[in-house]
Amino acid sequence: MNKNKEIEFVGLLEQHQNILHKICKLYASDLDTHKDLFQEMVIQLWRSYPSFKGDSKFTTWAYRVALNTAISLYRGKKRKITTVDWDNSLQNIRYEEYDTEQEEQLKILYTAVRKLNDIEKALVYMYLEDKDYAEISETLGISEVNARVKMNRIKTKLKSMIN
Repeated sequence: MNKNKEIEFVGLLEQHQNILHKICKLYASDLDTHKDLFQEMVIQLWRSYPSFKGDSKFTTWAYRVALNTAISLYRGKKRKITTVDWDNSLQNIRYEEYDTEQEEQLKILYTAVRKLNDIEKALVYMYLEDKDYAEISETLGISEVNARVKMNRIKTKLKSMIN
């Protein structure tokens, strides 16, 4: 990857890293796992960036790569994350701690969401991020109608879990 692309990638990732943190919060149960998953998502984004053509928004593409990384790592209870050597330019990305103290009221919701299956978690996450059903369906590879139906079922399921 040329230097301009590296700088562009690092800037976009720093700007949108909360996407990764929020996905980590859904799939990781502790801070160490959160950090490991965050690192793995960054590595996968880095590896995939040369093939990013800009046909969709960076955030849509990043959601897809990050969600697929989280889902593939945690499907079948595969919780071991392998490490790889990575390019020195990635060390310049500032890791910002995710402030959970400000989200006390979301703890109950996150606890319930963690009990959902992988696709349901991804759908809820994108819904909570105010993504429209067109973007949700594009990212998850399902139809808009299917996304709406699944979301309505998930809402009902979460209400029963919380109450």
